[in-house]
Amino acid sequence: MSSNHPRTDPRSLGLELRELASGLAVEAGELIESMRSEVDMAGDTKSSATDVVTAADKASEAFIMERLLAARPDDSILGEEGGDVHGTSGVRWLIDPIDGTTNYVYDIPAYSVSIGAEFDDEMIAGVVYEPKSNTCYEASIGSGAFRNGEPITCNAKAELATALVATGFGYSPERRAGQAEVLVSLLPDVRDIRRFGSAALDLCAVADGRVDAYYEKGLNPWDLAAGWLIATEAGAIAADLRDGPPSPEFVLAGGPALFELLRDRLVALEADRLP
Repeated sequence: MSSNHPRTDPRSLGLELRELASGLAVEAGELIESMRSEVDMAGDTKSSATDVVTAADKASEAFIMERLLAARPDDSILGEEGGDVHGTSGVRWLIDPIDGTTNYVYDIPAYSVSIGAEFDDEMIAGVVYEPKSNTCYEASIGSGAFRNGEPITCNAKAELATALVATGFGYSPERRAGQAEVLVSLLPDVRDIRRFGSAALDLCAVADGRVDAYYEKGLNPWDLAAGWLIATEAGAIAADLRDGPPSPEFVLAGGPALFELLRDRLVALEADRLP
């Protein structure tokens, strides 16, 4: 971590930011639920015809940004729907106002509000709230991970053949085709595959032991931010396939032993080299 703000303790700041994010995520979740009856099944699109954005995405992000800036006017903010504020505090918020918008549009109960915070480029707080089940996952650096206030830990599985693995797919046809090739090769090696449709919830599922591992290529910073910290604070390893941190190039998360096994298999399949 850089030394731009040497007097700030990341652990105590993380706890403070986690508390703020938790309240806002729940309120944003209530907002998007209140807008459910207004959802347009067609929606607008972003990068492709399958990449949907709704009025609720925009309203949720605007609400979170307004409240964050009221509480912490010197912070930076990066949001999925275009929010981009440059501050001076060393804190940057990463907001996904609805992670799993397609699920939201179809009323499939696997979407979330994700709010992460980094300080001097290090993730220190993260909250993922799933409004349908009123489930709140949260973590701050050095303080563990929690689901609705109860501590959670990832699974300690060390066998690929019995691993339940979550994944996701990109929006471009070329990327989907490449991801399908990897999946076809990997499927015989694991217990089964799950595709929930919310990267933030996938990472929280690793943290909570509901799946053993998760991998995906092509995520954005706001997809990763909160869930990545929650998974690592629950004891998982989250990284790319080449000894770097999670990035748009690739993210793999799982318990330490399984992480190594699955990483080796995905490297052999060149999962991060496909389109």
